[in-house]
Amino acid sequence: MTMSKNPYLPAIVVGAVYLAAQMMSDVASLRIVNLWGFSIDGGTLVYPLTFTLRDLVHKSAGIRAARVMIGIAALINLVMAGLFWLVAALPADQAVGAQLEFGAVLAPVWRIVFASIVAEVIAELLDTEGYRLWVTHVTHRYQWLRVLVSNSVSIPIDSLLFCWLAFGGVMPTAIVWSIVLSNVLVKFAVTLISLPGIYLVRDSDEGS
Repeated sequence: MTMSKNPYLPAIVVGAVYLAAQMMSDVASLRIVNLWGFSIDGGTLVYPLTFTLRDLVHKSAGIRAARVMIGIAALINLVMAGLFWLVAALPADQAVGAQLEFGAVLAPVWRIVFASIVAEVIAELLDTEGYRLWVTHVTHRYQWLRVLVSNSVSIPIDSLLFCWLAFGGVMPTAIVWSIVLSNVLVKFAVTLISLPGIYLVRDSDEGS
């Protein structure tokens, strides 16, 4: 099975990578790290890739596929968080040990889960609309620019929503703003690096 023989394969591959990146970023967001003097949630090391991956799905499979994928990602992340909570709540096999580390690390803080899913859905849908408007009302040329424009709309909104919904009122205001700023900087840096990726797939026949 080759890319040329199966026109859906690129969208399937990119969609799978998108979902994997969403899941990894939600788990990694449970830890705040210090990077170059900034406070930053660990998920930001992976999550920025999802914006360009979303653009790739949009380009190769159309806007409906991109919207469906965003909804599926939100549902999967919610189910994953519920599964981690359930496994942590079930009694441990004492023959193995208390295994408290699993719950300490992976039993989700539901506020973070909620913040992550809300920010992801709103920002990714705005990314979708920004991409669509650029392609339909501005130009099909300069494909890298459609990624830059759509991500420029979604990245600040995603960072603000997630950081304040997850950490506002819990952490000092200065720390929250530091996380917001670091999120925006890292996401834009990843966007610039990933811009050429838009040329990896062909435009679909589904329209924009």
